[in-house]
Amino acid sequence: MKSAILVIDMVKDTLDGTHSYPITPQALAMLPALNHLLIEGRRLGSQIIFSTDSFLEEDFIFKGRMKAHAIRGTRGAETIDELDQRPGDIHLPKRRFSAFFKTDLDQTLRVKGIELVAVTGIATNFCVLATALDAICYDFRAVIIEDCAAAFDLATHTRTVDNYRRNPLNPLFRVMTSHDFLREQAENPA
Repeated sequence: MKSAILVIDMVKDTLDGTHSYPITPQALAMLPALNHLLIEGRRLGSQIIFSTDSFLEEDFIFKGRMKAHAIRGTRGAETIDELDQRPGDIHLPKRRFSAFFKTDLDQTLRVKGIELVAVTGIATNFCVLATALDAICYDFRAVIIEDCAAAFDLATHTRTVDNYRRNPLNPLFRVMTSHDFLREQAENPA
């Protein structure tokens, strides 16, 4: 089954250390697993897509408690350099939680013949989950890669993935480790 690996919101403003975000240590800790997934996923034929926050300075989203960050056109809205990025990867800016919301992700996946979307990045309980649920709404199979996603704390991450581990949409929507995902992709090539 042809797959895409989506990397959500791994942007410099959140992860480069200039700002103090509670999620930063958890996100940086999963980088080795995420880079391994990207390298091996490419080798197995997965399309890699970096979907990143890209807000306007006066964006509605900043009227709540969220601090202004990842402003469109700034260095802070770019994917962090520590991630393995290659020619052929797709970079898709987004304005809200889901990578599908008001972007061309749906059309891009269909043009490339993608059937399965593996979602990684931050935050497990917000943008990763919203993207995975929207993938199902657009009739793609979805997987949250639990060891390649992070929340503001480990307890929130664990509760989120455990909540969806035994959902009624299985096998259309699953939670997997990167190891299990890669093994399944190797056993069932596109």
